[in-house]
Amino acid sequence: MPGDFEGRGSLALPVQRLRNSGRSAIAGAYSCARLMGGIQLCHDESAPMNNRVVRDFWNEAACGEAAYAVGIDASNRFSSQRETRYELEPFIKPFARFEEGHEQAVLEIGVGMGADHERWARSGPARLCGIDLTPRAVDLTRERLALAHLESELRVADGERLPFPDATFDIVYSWGVLHHSADTTQAFKEVARVLKPRGTARIMIYHKWSIVGLMLWLRYGRLSSSLASIYANHLESPGTKAYSTKEAAAIVEASGLQMVKMEVELSPGDLLSGATGQRHRGRLLSIARRLWPRALLLAVARQLGLYLMIEAIRPSE
Repeated sequence: MPGDFEGRGSLALPVQRLRNSGRSAIAGAYSCARLMGGIQLCHDESAPMNNRVVRDFWNEAACGEAAYAVGIDASNRFSSQRETRYELEPFIKPFARFEEGHEQAVLEIGVGMGADHERWARSGPARLCGIDLTPRAVDLTRERLALAHLESELRVADGERLPFPDATFDIVYSWGVLHHSADTTQAFKEVARVLKPRGTARIMIYHKWSIVGLMLWLRYGRLSSSLASIYANHLESPGTKAYSTKEAAAIVEASGLQMVKMEVELSPGDLLSGATGQRHRGRLLSIARRLWPRALLLAVARQLGLYLMIEAIRPSE
């Protein structure tokens, strides 16, 4: 839906800060995500798959930052990222239903660059909170809201240990974040805990049986390779997970939530649109991007999308 510098500071000099970010403490076998302008983001595949590793990876750059946040100043960069995000992922708005945040208590888990969080802020919530595992994302979102004269309670926090009392929020929203958590089921349980009775969770996690998964398996897999290992080692931060609809339903049930609706949607990665695939550059990918049957996939293959969009409620007590 997946939430793409080092925390604290303006968006004004992202490329230079990425180039200067230190990596001397990272050792072992590296997998590098090559982004725009020759920048590389590296992660250590030999490291334990825990939230510290995930935090360090995403603290280099929030999701979409290097590829889509372009412009001469922070305002232009935020605008560019926002416009590109909703152009490539038009289903976010009808899924999130930002307008329903009006006079409600809303929490977003994994604010990233803050495009969705700005939408929630504009809805006029009674209370708006946002967390992210990385200082970088919290700083970017705070800067974004300040430019728009909007407010939110923002803090660095772990989705597996939400810093809020039970039954605090009417809506908990998370787009493309909880599959990065070391214990995704625990993160869902935390969502259930902080929701008020009859409160709504809207969460996107990655779908296992996707075109992205197939492409990654064809590129990196062997006959003995599991899709789980392919996602964990070759899609975004270390340990990234993806779930079948049956597995996702089991997580929702185990968390104490009640499923309302679950839908699969094709991601920009499935459609090879936008800046997707830059980590996996090659001649075959370049040819595929030109010849990819996007219209046909949209017509007949939506169930093979990477995005698994879940709406659930906390039952009345």
